[in-house]
Amino acid sequence: MHPVLIAGYIALFVAVGAAFLCVNLLLGWLLRPSAPNIEKLEVYECGEPTIGSSFVQFDLRFYVVALLFIIFDVEVAVFFPWATVFGKATQLSDPTLVTVVEQADGPAISPAAAGLLEELGFRGPVLTAVGPEATGATLAERASAMRSDLQRTGRRLAGTAVVDMAAFFAVLLVGFAYVWYRGDLDWVRAVSAQRGSTATNPKAVAAVGPGVAAASRPILTS
Repeated sequence: MHPVLIAGYIALFVAVGAAFLCVNLLLGWLLRPSAPNIEKLEVYECGEPTIGSSFVQFDLRFYVVALLFIIFDVEVAVFFPWATVFGKATQLSDPTLVTVVEQADGPAISPAAAGLLEELGFRGPVLTAVGPEATGATLAERASAMRSDLQRTGRRLAGTAVVDMAAFFAVLLVGFAYVWYRGDLDWVRAVSAQRGSTATNPKAVAAVGPGVAAASRPILTS
């Protein structure tokens, strides 16, 4: 696809999105009722009323879980462009796809195959299917050789995509195993470790007192 055409599509998308947003805001401003009274101006209209101090120290485990989720979620997003490339390469290597058309001056790449090659990043592909050793080849033999080259190209691209994704997924699994081994996915890791050290060390129980040791145990509620 031509870069000017792509820029035109992007500009049209931005213009339609901005117009949609502005029109809805204008309609809401014109049609919504205006009733500024005591009840409408209460805190509940923009959130629940606060109870106690708003300065609350959240548990660090919330941030750890959120950070891990963001990391693995962003990594999984790479699968989408990879699936696009792999699907087009597999389609190019499909024997049922018409990749070569025979013309009077010789075989040529079909529009379907040319479109797949262009979407895969090839610009003006030049396939030399017939070398000097095959000077006397017929048009059918040249077309068959060109078809084989296109299918071989598709298989190589698909194989390279599989190897790349396997390496990427292996790195992702290594990171996941490392996080799992460290215990960052255990929500009660600190409590369980503290309880285990207290249970195996009677002197620690005597030092902190049985009441404190019992209070440090997690409370399970249904």
